Amino acid sequence: MRLLCLLPGLLGLLLLTPLCVAETVVADPVVAETAVADRVVAGTLVVRDDQGRPLPRVMVTQSPVAQPEADISDDGYAPDGVTNTSAPTLTRFTNAAGEGSFEPGAVPVSYRARAQGYVDAHFPAIKGELVLQTMTPEQLLASYPSNVWLSQLDFGGDADLKKTFQLNCAFCHQQASPFMRNERTQEQWLSVIERMNSYGARLPTDDHQKVAALLQAEYRRLRENPETIPAPLPWGDYLSTIEMTEWPIGDGFSQMHDFLLHPNGFVYVGDNLFDRIYELDPKTGKYTVYKVPHDEDMTLGGIMGNRFKVFPKMYNFMGVHSFAYSKQDGNIFITPSMQQALLEFDIKTKKFITHHMPEGYYPHTIRVDDKDRVWFTLALSSQVAMFDRGTKEFTVYDLPARSVKEWLTLKSLPVMFSISPENRPQPDPDRAGTGLPMPYGIDITPDGMVWVARLYANDLARINPETGEVTMIEFPFQGPRRLRADANGNLWIVAFQDSLLVRYDPASGAFSSFKLPVINEVPYALNVDRDRGVVWVNGNQSDTILAFDIATESWKVYPMPRQRFFTRDIEISEADGAVYTSNSHFPTWQSEGGVPTLLRITPLAQ
Repeated sequence: MRLLCLLPGLLGLLLLTPLCVAETVVADPVVAETAVADRVVAGTLVVRDDQGRPLPRVMVTQSPVAQPEADISDDGYAPDGVTNTSAPTLTRFTNAAGEGSFEPGAVPVSYRARAQGYVDAHFPAIKGELVLQTMTPEQLLASYPSNVWLSQLDFGGDADLKKTFQLNCAFCHQQASPFMRNERTQEQWLSVIERMNSYGARLPTDDHQKVAALLQAEYRRLRENPETIPAPLPWGDYLSTIEMTEWPIGDGFSQMHDFLLHPNGFVYVGDNLFDRIYELDPKTGKYTVYKVPHDEDMTLGGIMGNRFKVFPKMYNFMGVHSFAYSKQDGNIFITPSMQQALLEFDIKTKKFITHHMPEGYYPHTIRVDDKDRVWFTLALSSQVAMFDRGTKEFTVYDLPARSVKEWLTLKSLPVMFSISPENRPQPDPDRAGTGLPMPYGIDITPDGMVWVARLYANDLARINPETGEVTMIEFPFQGPRRLRADANGNLWIVAFQDSLLVRYDPASGAFSSFKLPVINEVPYALNVDRDRGVVWVNGNQSDTILAFDIATESWKVYPMPRQRFFTRDIEISEADGAVYTSNSHFPTWQSEGGVPTLLRITPLAQ
């Protein structure tokens, strides 16, 4: 079984290097700061190219010179209940006149300017004019994100094989990053594939040699013919109307998976590999870490056992995954993917309650309905669970198997998981799937219906909570992953394998698809801003997050402030429409800067 979502793929243990070398080119500085009431007001920067022309859409990032000292005395991590502070980075974009402004940081800061086609510039302060130098052709190609390189791999014309390749490594990190572009022999590629499969990915055995040969040959072709690589999508002028704030949390071994924007104003982020949640106050940057407890008889890796035996560092007994909160008391419910259980975090006492389940494997995406019932998918056993907070009882809904063989496989899971991981049999994978249908995303429409997307079955399930009736609906695209409902009850779904945003109207039964604005993207998840009519889509291969306006059916693309930024979850502030996402590579050392971050996109006052 390809145990996807948190299962690493091809680049699992490999440290990647920055895409381009930055240079600093600063003109004679002119102080543009003004003191008012003992406070320094925003400094203004004008960015120009080497011909003296103003440069719009330049990404200017203000970063603390150093992070505040933190208590990480628990084997390199913050102990339970300890509060530390994360000093954020702030990113803004220059306007049409090449102007950008910042208020000075509360701590010592430095700046970086980044623009498409220009060499990064680093400078200590906002002072007057900055001149950016044009990249060489080699630097330009190195700066391109993963998706444009990957778009030119045709796998010998075998489109199905390319999709299989993407499915087996795009769940946890980018493809076509610098490591992938380096020269490697077929034997070296085979070694990488073996490491991938040791983590739980399921590239069919018959394809190993073929994939290794194709990767070796096709990346060599691209390096020898760089003119064939398309330029990424140009950045839009609307970027000057927003700012981005990033809070570093965890370290390069962490995987900050899903998170929750709580009505109390805090953001709760889960570290999947180290069984911790981070309670972050965006106003102050202070965060408190709460360590998820586990039973003494639980083994490392939970039901997956010793899956990460070659991983150099991990503390994963529960596998913190997805978050949802109760509208009744604010308590947070968390799916521990590695256990047959549901976690409840008491928002007042800061204590965890473990609700053990009688059946089901791999608790995954979670939601709470208006009657305070907790719903979540069970990805490996093809089930959906409902936890009634009043009775403390679980109801489990079986989703139908597609064949007798699949039914037998699902029914044999309790026996299979009783066998040690080293000797445990696994369904034979093929290019069409994993041997399991994998119910993945879940959401609740305004009429109270529960909807589920089955990733490899290519179908949707509707559950009527009042009658228990389960209705299956064929999904006409490949890879329905996560889904969300809009204010009108329409469902928005990412088609992971087909690189599409899909709308489903339950009233008419009609599907509509929308092509993503970036090429060769494999969208992981999405969320819907019901108040503003915008669907936000994760971009994990293009260093972007995508926004689709429902009324106009138009896109906006927001570049991330770090290269190799793997977005996995999205939350939206009802108050101002601010959008949160997370940098969630597995492991995060593959990202520029090597640290996971929580990112917020905020509209600037006009």
